[in-house]
Amino acid sequence: SIPPSLDRNDDLISLSRLSLEVREAVDSDPMYGPRSDKERHNIGIEYELLLEYTLKNMGIPFETEEQLRKRGTAKTPDVLLSCPIGLKVRKKKSPHPIQQSPSRIPGNFEKEDEYEWKIICWIDSKALFGDVDTHTNSVLPQVETYVHRFGPGLVLYWFGHAPLSRLGDSHGDVVVVGGDLPDLFLMPTGEYRGQSGRQLF
Repeated sequence: SIPPSLDRNDDLISLSRLSLEVREAVDSDPMYGPRSDKERHNIGIEYELLLEYTLKNMGIPFETEEQLRKRGTAKTPDVLLSCPIGLKVRKKKSPHPIQQSPSRIPGNFEKEDEYEWKIICWIDSKALFGDVDTHTNSVLPQVETYVHRFGPGLVLYWFGHAPLSRLGDSHGDVVVVGGDLPDLFLMPTGEYRGQSGRQLF
């Protein structure tokens, strides 16, 4: 028979080889491994900070997700606006496949009937492309909880999104935009705020 000490050595060799193979498999996974998850998390944080910086530069008051959690809010968007604001967006039925940021100047659009005003109370930043599956099965169920708590809001897909006609909007309560934060917001006071950080009109 094989001495017990040799059995243990064989077990250690097998475990070491298995550990190495698992590590190699994890490192070679470009989509769902721990390293990829960490990279996606870090990119998401960077774009959340970019959103906060842009809103501050516009002079739009808001609370961050961290601030909301400190005061005990369970379900939190990345940004909760201190007051509802309006923005002009392309209508969902428009044939254009990708949402673009509207002009900085109110009313200065190629086809005015392609746009409409929406009221938003929160913004959620997504550092990814909004494909139909991800939007329908992951993002929309998440942000609908914000609609129930805070009212209508905005989902910002920094890397663009599928055609609006294929993306759910929770009965019009979720505005979807891609590429960048819209350039024009309407404050409750009637002031227009743009990315220059000043009152435009």
